[in-house]
This record gives sequence, C-alpha cells and structure tokens, in this order.
Amino acid sequence: MPATTILHHGPITVFDHRCCIGTEETPFVEVHGGFEVAYVRSGSFGYRARGRIYELVAGSLLAGHPGDEYVCTHDHVIGDECLSFRFSPAVAESLGARPEVWRAGAVPPLPALMVVGELAQAAIAGRTDIAVDEVGMLLAHRFTALTTGSGARAPEPDARQRRRSVDAALWIDAHSHEAIDLARAADEAGVSPFHFLRQFAAVLGVTPHQYLVRSRLRRAARLLAEDDRAITDVAYDVGFGDLSNFVRTFHRAAGVSPRRFRGAGKGDRALFTARLDA
Repeated sequence: MPATTILHHGPITVFDHRCCIGTEETPFVEVHGGFEVAYVRSGSFGYRARGRIYELVAGSLLAGHPGDEYVCTHDHVIGDECLSFRFSPAVAESLGARPEVWRAGAVPPLPALMVVGELAQAAIAGRTDIAVDEVGMLLAHRFTALTTGSGARAPEPDARQRRRSVDAALWIDAHSHEAIDLARAADEAGVSPFHFLRQFAAVLGVTPHQYLVRSRLRRAARLLAEDDRAITDVAYDVGFGDLSNFVRTFHRAAGVSPRRFRGAGKGDRALFTARLDA
C-alpha cells in the first residue's frame, strides 16, 4: 500500500496510507515492520493475518506485530485511507501489554479510539497544539487498554514524578527555541516516552508539546510587544519552523494576527474585542 512518511524520529514513525487498489487486482503478501496501529479514515478493506479474516471500515483500527505476514484485500470497495503509527519495541513494552495484544488483528469502530484517530488527523493538519507523536501514544495506550481490559485510571504521581515533570518543564522552557519532540524530552527526563507523556500531563495539566508551543507563544508575544523585528524573524527566533504555522497558532491563541497584536500597543483595539477559541 502506498505510504507517505509523516514523522520518523526516535521510537515512533507515522505513515499516511492511501490505497487505490481495485477489486480485480491480485492481493499480495506484506510484512509488518514493527508494532503498529492503523486508524482507518475512510474506505474499506479486508485484512488477512494468522489464519483470520477481518473487514475494516472507517473508524476501525488495525493492529500489527513485527515480522507477521498479512494480506490486504479489496473485494467490496476500491480504495481506503489509513493513518498508521509504528512503535519501537521499547515503546510497545512500556505500554504494558502482552505481545499477543499486537496480534489482535483489528478492532471495530469504538468511540474511545475514533475520537483519538480524528484528533491525530487534526494534529497532522496543524489544527491543534498537540503533537502527532503524543496522539499516537494516546491511541496506542487506549488500544492496548481496551484490548486487554486494563483501562484503569493511572495512580497519582508521587513526589519524584512531580519533580521530574517540573524539571522537564523548566528544561523545555529553556530550550523552546530548539527542535524538541516527545522522544527528546523523554530522553532528557530519563523515562520512556509513554510514561513521560502520562506523568507530565498528570502533573502539569498539559502535554509536553502543548507546553512547548505555549512557551514559544509567550516569548513571541513579548517580542511582538517590545521589539520591532520582523514577524518572520520573531517566528523563527522563538522556535517555529514555519511562518504560516506561527501565524495560525498565534491567531488561535490571541484572537488576532501577530501584526494586529503588535498594534495593540499603538491603539489598535482588535485585541480587546477578539473572539477567543477555547
């Protein structure tokens, strides 16, 4: 199935699969390259693995175990689109699920998984301040919890975990102008990405990427208010690698564009009447 790599860094790889195979074409054998979950965005296809046959539709989730052979079929519908997350063995182990969970084959459309799958799509499109790798971790966690029936609430963080999260936040804030993803921040904290994400969110109420984006926004707001440098320079100086992403993110936070925010200090009242997104 044709795939575009969206993210490939550290323990998580994200693929965008778009298949247009017809019903008359001969299926072929493929091999899972890692521990995988794939969210079906649209269309339908059959999945044959380990002697079983599954029919997936929009909202379904496909699971894969490294080295397992499988065949995708299109007996009923031409084409499908999937968002696939591949995890390293260390990440899979940190989720606490038995290896056979990754051989579940397919999970039907479940509300708790579908909403996260759509959130992942929004993250890829840049319409949220949650990172794609963070959503991938959440999707994998919910998949393993629902498949094993171990969806109990995580225990409250202890003093050591709270200190680790605070120290991580201070580090993120100090390095927010740099390229930071979940794997790098977790490595700095000395824990697995999955546990780091859960602990950080539990202690501070935001994900690491949300905190990173908000650190950048805070610095950008100060530079816009106090400095006359070009808006493009502000965007790059605080860590946004793309001007359009900066403008979109800042507008969502401030309710006005960076240019109009800067104008607030010169009498532009737009900031005081702006409608804010939650």
